[in-house]
Amino acid sequence: MTDTLSGIREFVTVVEAGSFAAAAQRLNVSRSAVGKAVARLEARLGVRLCHRTTRVLSLTEDGLAYHERCLRALKELEAAELALESGRLEPAGKVRVTLPVAFGRHCAAPVLFDVARRHPALVLEIAFTDRPIDLIEEGYDLAVRNGELPDDPALMTRALARQRMTVCASPAYLERHGRPATLNDLAVHQAIDYANPRHTRSWLFPGEQGRLDEIAMKGRIRLDDLEAISDAAVAGLGLAWLPCWLIRARVAQGELVRLFDEPGSEFTSSALWPRAPFLPLRVRVLIDALAARLPAMMD
Repeated sequence: MTDTLSGIREFVTVVEAGSFAAAAQRLNVSRSAVGKAVARLEARLGVRLCHRTTRVLSLTEDGLAYHERCLRALKELEAAELALESGRLEPAGKVRVTLPVAFGRHCAAPVLFDVARRHPALVLEIAFTDRPIDLIEEGYDLAVRNGELPDDPALMTRALARQRMTVCASPAYLERHGRPATLNDLAVHQAIDYANPRHTRSWLFPGEQGRLDEIAMKGRIRLDDLEAISDAAVAGLGLAWLPCWLIRARVAQGELVRLFDEPGSEFTSSALWPRAPFLPLRVRVLIDALAARLPAMMD
């Protein structure tokens, strides 16, 4: 059976990734190892499965037919493995996770670390980034994302927590510029905005009939890191619109002041993972732990 399956996963990954180099990256092996595995598979089958050029990889007619059958066989094997794993008491194996930078470091990662301490057979590989991630293309098992989710039928989702936003400023800034009494007063103040090349975050507040109203802010400071925005607010450079959990300690220490007592706008933090017949236990325990613990961290 080992000889029969040898090279199949490499071949399927090459087709999915579009090149031997991309497949090698996904499988965490060298490009030559992938090439040799596929070559051995072709030699054993006695057919050429793909045409190789420096720029384009395409399947032969035999390769197309074989790839379709391999996909079905691998899905059946994966389903069988996941069914067995679901009956285990101890999660095991590697889980690749991607988290937002600030929320990941302060909120999600500590939860995942606790799960890892409880389950020594679990291997975690965590990437912290605010850029959009294609879970399937980049080979991730789990992602945590904040706000609106992509409409992707290849992904499963689960809401984890609601993050509440608040406007804050340093006491020194408020002493110099005055404290806004209402949301309408915000427009005359300097803002410290979140922005990166792919995304600019508007300041949103609850309006009538459940809608969110945007307030146009002016400012000369734009940063792509929430903790840096908090630092700039402490330095007195303007008002900041930040998650309550992020500034909790600085408010307690008197470095920042929350400007409004009424509830601010909220957005959802969610878990995303590739759709599959069964959710692996090693992934499920992480999602369950996040859903159980994150809500208490949000105020």
